[in-house]
Amino acid sequence: MNSTPALLKATDEEALVQRLVARDEQALRLLHDRYSQNLLTVVLRLVHDEALAQDVLQEGLLKVWLSIASYDPGRGRLFTWMVRVCCNQAIDALRSPRLRFHNSTKSLEVSGAQLASAPSSFNPEHIGLRELTLKLKPRQREVIDLLYFGGCTQAETAEQLGIPLATVKTRARAALHVLAQLAR
Repeated sequence: MNSTPALLKATDEEALVQRLVARDEQALRLLHDRYSQNLLTVVLRLVHDEALAQDVLQEGLLKVWLSIASYDPGRGRLFTWMVRVCCNQAIDALRSPRLRFHNSTKSLEVSGAQLASAPSSFNPEHIGLRELTLKLKPRQREVIDLLYFGGCTQAETAEQLGIPLATVKTRARAALHVLAQLAR
């Protein structure tokens, strides 16, 4: 049987929907296997970011799972309904203040990566940055130490410290604000 969503037989689709309504987890895996790649392509066209598209897809599939009982085959195909659910999820993600915050702090990760890949002639110690970081709060200092002196990305820093990525970004932003004030 071809696994392309447009070529699925109506009876196969009906059986899949019935299994999903009955909360059959194997059906959820089947749904993911059959549709996720095509849904991801649609979501990527909206969000233009692979990581965000993956998140949106997972949240969209969760919504499909939770609201499958509201699917009406009389109004369209299952795939079409799932595209609408995932597109709405993508639009919500694009409008969310959380996304705007993450986009505004991406530059911190880029800056850290640029410092890590910069020629060896640059050394933050030369400008007295290490001494300035001693004036930071301990939690801010540990983030800055890993990001700028340890050469870690924000994701690696979050993993090493066992804290959420958003917390790393918040602490880094606050630390940079304090350091900018101190450098004046």
